[in-house]
Formats: sequence, structure tokens, C-alpha cells
Amino acid sequence: MNILVINCGSSSCKFQLFDIDNGTVLAKGNADRIGIDGKLSYKTSSADLNKDVALPDHKTAVKLVLAQLTDPETGVIKDVSEIAAVGHRVLHAGKYYSESVIVNDDVKRVIRECFPLGPLHNPANLIGIEACEAALPAGTPQVAVFDTAFHQTMPPKAFMYALPYEYYEKYSIRRYGFHGTSHRYVSKRAAEFLGIPQQGLKMITCHLGNGSSFAAVKDGKCVDTSMGLTPLAGICMGTRTGDIDPAIVPFIMQKEGWSPEEMDTLLNKKSGVLGISGVGSDFRDLEKASNEGNERAKLALDMFVYQGQKIIGSYAAAMGGVDVIVFTAGIGENTWKIREEMIAPLEFIGARIDPSKNTGTRTEAVISADDSKVKVVVIPTNEELAIAQETQALIG
Repeated sequence: MNILVINCGSSSCKFQLFDIDNGTVLAKGNADRIGIDGKLSYKTSSADLNKDVALPDHKTAVKLVLAQLTDPETGVIKDVSEIAAVGHRVLHAGKYYSESVIVNDDVKRVIRECFPLGPLHNPANLIGIEACEAALPAGTPQVAVFDTAFHQTMPPKAFMYALPYEYYEKYSIRRYGFHGTSHRYVSKRAAEFLGIPQQGLKMITCHLGNGSSFAAVKDGKCVDTSMGLTPLAGICMGTRTGDIDPAIVPFIMQKEGWSPEEMDTLLNKKSGVLGISGVGSDFRDLEKASNEGNERAKLALDMFVYQGQKIIGSYAAAMGGVDVIVFTAGIGENTWKIREEMIAPLEFIGARIDPSKNTGTRTEAVISADDSKVKVVVIPTNEELAIAQETQALIG
């Protein structure tokens, strides 16, 4: 069974085509810079293409992707009818969906209703769904896999903000959480990898990348997470502030005479480790600069690690202990030093890393010491495969 996974951003359409029966990727790529100048990357086991193309809109991008997949020379299928279903990554489902769903008019209504909660992603996600509906044979199932869905098992004490209750009722202001597809995948995979049932297991999953989030997972269900109404909350990230005193926002706006849009740009695109270091948002650049004596780069890394330690510690307290800590995503999978430093002061909860296991590890591995009461593992995330699996499960 072939399942196409689509992740539409504001100016891009990333894709992977899976033969889901054996979990292999037949083709992957990105139709990028939509509405600008247009570029297509496309890779299979025998082809690796990069070319400039006209991409005036997402509908054109989807048609081009399908044409490339069925190209007589470099395609991997003969006809689009060989695509059994399409799984779409959708950012925000608000309070409405706690699982992936087959798209119908009501699902599209919910995605549209959540535009204000995900203004950069939800509109593009819906365009991608409708473009696939138009380009594929009628009746081809479209499945929405929501970034927020996994976190909808949080109790009210975890997702509510201490604002007047009317704003929750009027505007659905609450903690939603993100990276849910990744947290769901790695928490399930970690339990499988360790040979431990999810039932009864207390786990903390650390999705560390340019955008970072943590989740407390108990019995396979999310009970708390670090991101909030938007992906801005939680730990400091590549360009995002993470948690700050909310009074800072009007203070800076008054001092600088800024509009809400200008303030939003500062919080989301000019802050985080970029804003602290002045070096950049790529943690590899920060490590290099820190090793060369750049104090601001070192400070940015120290803040990232320290805030992660506090979140892990607080989640262990909230769950009454922790059995497994999982590192995943770009930094979590590849930066052994941050893993080591983040776990170092947590021996009081029973977590201790074995440096010989941790150093250089980038694949599935247990990196905790043999006598560590808490298992610490690295599980590479695979959100696209998770979306494909969710899609297959829904369409039977």
C-alpha cells in the first residue's frame, strides 16, 4: 500500500511516498518557495533532482509533486491511482480532536476555525488538503494528523491558564502543545525498544531541535507538555523566547513604540539562543563559538540546558517519579554533550548517563549507566512514518 505524506507550510510542500507494508520510502522531496521563484527537490533510490520550477500556488505544487512521482524516467509509480491515501500534517485542531481523522467537511471546518490559533500553518495545511482532493481520483482518503492531538489527554489543571475563565470559553485560550506526532511516536517506540509495556510507565520525552518541547507521558498518554497556546512557550529555542514574564511584552512595546506584529516578530524570530548569543540559531554554530571562548554563546547553551533540567525535574515531580527519559529530534539525537549536561544534575531522581554509551550515539540506544534507576534513551523521531502509519490505521 502506497501512502503519500504531505506537510504544507506557508511557502513549501514537503512530501514522502511510503510503501507502508514494509515501511520503505519510495520518494521524498520538497516543492519549495511557493509564490516566490519555485524550487523542487526530489530523491529516490536512483534519482536525486534539484530544479527551478514555476510554483505560483500550492495547487500547482501538489500537481508537480504528483507528476514527478509518476514521471516515466524518475517516477516510482505509474499512476496516481496507486496512492491509497494521503496523510497530512496539520498543526492545530484546537480542543476538537485528540486523534487523527479522515478529512470531511466538518474536519475542514475545524481546521479553518483554528486559523487564529495557527495562522502560519493551518491555512497552508488546508490548502494542501484541498489541492490533493482536486488532483487525486475522487474518493482517495485524506487524513489529518494533528500536531496538537497527542496532548489532548492533559487534565484541566495542566492545560488551563490562570486568566479569567471567560477567555477560555470565548477564545479557547489554553495550553495545547505541539510536536505531538513526534512525542507519540518516540514514547511508543521507546517502550517497544526497551521491551516495557506503556501501561504503568512514566516517561519524559525531550524533542530538542530548533523548536523544542517536552512531554510528560504516563501510561502512554500525555499528562503535560511545555509548549502552550502556540509553539512559543516552554524552553528557549533557536529563535523563540520560550517562557518569559508576560509583563515584558507591553513593557518593550511601550518603550520601543512597537505594534503587536513587531513584538510578535521579536518573540518568535529574533529571540531564543539567537538573541542571547548574537551568533545564530544553529546549535552547532553555538558550540563552535562557545569552544572558541564566546561567552554569550556559552550563556545561550547554558540557559537551554538549565531550562531543560528544570522541566524534566518538574515533570518527574508531577508524575510522582520517572522511569524513562527520551531524547529525540535534531539536537536530542545528535548532540551528546547537551544530553550529558542536561541529565548530569538529575542523579537525585535516579538518572545517570554512561559517557561511553552516550558519546557519538545518534541511533536508537540506551545511554544511561547500568545502575541508573531511570533509563535514558535516544530514539530518532520519524514523524513522516508516524503520519503514514496513522493514515494506514484509519483507512484499514
